[in-house]
Amino acid sequence: MGSNPLTRPNHLEPSPLGTKEYWDSLYTTELHNHSADTSDVGTIWFSDSGAENKVLPFLSSHILSDKKLLGPETTQQNCSFLDLGTGNGHFLLRLRGLDEDGEVDEEGEKWEGRMLGVDYSAQSVEFARRIAASKGVEIEFEYFDLMSDSPSSILTNDESGGWDVVLDKGTFDAISLSEERDGQGRRLCEGYREKVMPLVREGGLLLVTSCNWTGEELRAWFAGAGLRVVGGG
Repeated sequence: MGSNPLTRPNHLEPSPLGTKEYWDSLYTTELHNHSADTSDVGTIWFSDSGAENKVLPFLSSHILSDKKLLGPETTQQNCSFLDLGTGNGHFLLRLRGLDEDGEVDEEGEKWEGRMLGVDYSAQSVEFARRIAASKGVEIEFEYFDLMSDSPSSILTNDESGGWDVVLDKGTFDAISLSEERDGQGRRLCEGYREKVMPLVREGGLLLVTSCNWTGEELRAWFAGAGLRVVGGG
């Protein structure tokens, strides 16, 4: 990258991980495995880097502490979360107070506001619903293709103006690996920012976890009006 922080990074080489077929196949297999053994909740993405264990305290320190990033009216009881590319819904389960193994974490923090996990793989949505139901946890899961569906379908109820926190754990990575192009001839990742912005309420938080992009590269992708960097490496 050059010295200009607004210069877009070079694109990643396309990969099967950027295709819907890959994820449909993966979650079909994980659904089958879960049906045979309900303790099998599939792959916990980024577990090797402890991503969830890093993001959870980040949320607490920036939302619940004196920083009050989302304002004093947003609390642990009412903060809303939208999880893009939810997969098996594991991150939302953690936010609901379960530990890495899906058991109640007596020492963990439990966020009680509305939670919605969305994915463009219908198999993922079904998988996440089954796991949450087996844990007795109230979380919504819906089919939603970020790059092609209207945001209005998930901007409902109190979140009609956007969600307090929008989570992306690897979804921008996967989109960056797609060779598809949009109606303007751009790689899909080039249109990600404009697709995700309406989902975040004014003053809300977009939290992107990536293994393919550095913190500086993510800033280059997302810099501009409407977004202010508050953390990351």
